[in-house]
Amino acid sequence: MMHGPLPDRNDLPNAAAGNTLVAVFERGLALCNNIIVVLAALALIAACIVLTDSVLGRALFQSPNYWQDEAAVFLLVGATFMTSAYVQGQRGHIGIEAFVGLLPPMANRIRLWLVDLASLLFCSFFAWKSWTLTRDAWVDGQVSNSMWSPPLAIPYGLMAVGMTLLCVQILLQIIIPFSGSARR
Repeated sequence: MMHGPLPDRNDLPNAAAGNTLVAVFERGLALCNNIIVVLAALALIAACIVLTDSVLGRALFQSPNYWQDEAAVFLLVGATFMTSAYVQGQRGHIGIEAFVGLLPPMANRIRLWLVDLASLLFCSFFAWKSWTLTRDAWVDGQVSNSMWSPPLAIPYGLMAVGMTLLCVQILLQIIIPFSGSARR
C-alpha cells in the first residue's frame, strides 16, 4: 500500500522543476537508485544460487558448507537495505490509506509531510547507529562467529549506506513541496 492517491502524484517528470539544484539532486538519486536495484536483483539471484548449492551439496554429497548461509544473508541484507531509497521514491513502503479518502487534499498533504518527517527522524537515528556499528566493526576487526568469519563491517556498511540513501530520499520528498513543485 502507498500513502494514497494525491492529485499531483502522477506529475513525476516535473516533481522538482521549481528548483534546479533539487531537480538535479533528485535525478542523480533516481539514477543511483536504479543502478542499485539492478545490483540488488543480481544479489538476490546470487543468494538463490548460493542457497541452492548449499542444499544440493548437503543433500547429495553430505558436504559441509561453512560460508553459504552467511553469504546469502549478507547478499539479502545488502539487497534489502540498499533498495529502501528506491522503494521510498516510488512510495512503495507500507502505508495506511484509511484516512486518505476521508481527509481533504490539504489535510492529506499535511499528514504525508508529518509521516515523512517522523520517518526521517527514525531513519536518521537508524543510519547513525548503523554508521557507528560499521565504524566499530571496522576498527575492532569484528568478524562473524562462523568458521568462515567474514568481517561484520560488510553488512553493517550496507545497512548504513542504505539507510543514508533512504534518509536522503525522504529529505527530498520533504523539501520538494517547499521548492514550489508537485509533491510525490
